Amino acid sequence: MEFLLEPLEYEFFRHGLLAALMVGSLCGLIGMFVVLRGMSYVGHGLSHAAFGGAVVGFMLNLDFYSSAGAMGLLAAILINRITKNGEIKLDAAIGVVTTAMFALGVAIISQVRTFNQNFEAALFGNILGITNEDLLIIGLVTACAIVSILLLYRPLLFSTFDNEAARIFGIRTEMVQFTFSFLLTLSIIASMNVVGVTMIAATLITPALTARTMTDSFGRMLIYSFIIGAVTGVGGMYLSYVFNAASGATIVLFGAILFCLSVLIKRCRTLLGNQAARPHRQDLR
Repeated sequence: MEFLLEPLEYEFFRHGLLAALMVGSLCGLIGMFVVLRGMSYVGHGLSHAAFGGAVVGFMLNLDFYSSAGAMGLLAAILINRITKNGEIKLDAAIGVVTTAMFALGVAIISQVRTFNQNFEAALFGNILGITNEDLLIIGLVTACAIVSILLLYRPLLFSTFDNEAARIFGIRTEMVQFTFSFLLTLSIIASMNVVGVTMIAATLITPALTARTMTDSFGRMLIYSFIIGAVTGVGGMYLSYVFNAASGATIVLFGAILFCLSVLIKRCRTLLGNQAARPHRQDLR
């Protein structure tokens, strides 16, 4: 108990732990749809676009979250428009749009010759510098994502596995896609100061992939991913305290370890199942 309670004496750790819990849960929830829709590269790209927006916002004296969110949403809309007719592939559109926005931010920084601490936090994460305002924003985004997914569960599920069939059955797939892109953008913006642009993609994908090795049921997969994301965030925070390592990186590494363990357990179960089935097959002969 002392191991668990000792870090809680520090306010910055309590803030960081709460942020890690919410961001882990949020990324686990959204990441499930990202993985199943084959949009892993989108999460990575939008985080880079959001960074460009944060730099532009700094130059125009705008709020960090507003400018980053606006640029991320603009990137999502442009990507959807470019790939709508199918002539340009999704990965190509992401590569052009988001990289250009990220390059814009880098170009502005190189001209101004100053590197604000907020940009460093956005790139590499600064979970121990989380403020009450950050916690409020993360909490609102997490609540918004949970409510939206509950309300749009069936349309999201249908369009995730068969977009064409969903359109035939009257589901407004474009609206569903826009809503999901909006939620994904909000999730990325809320997570930037926690794990940083460089590691957001892993935070989104790893809990979902881990959950996928545990069950074939979509509903259980979604719940498992949500829980695994939360456990990864909290566990990573405590490990970063013990080893005095960067919190964002430790969270990602802990998530990767959980994924490797889940894959190993699944393969062991498969091998044991095959061995148990062999005597039964011989008896049938």
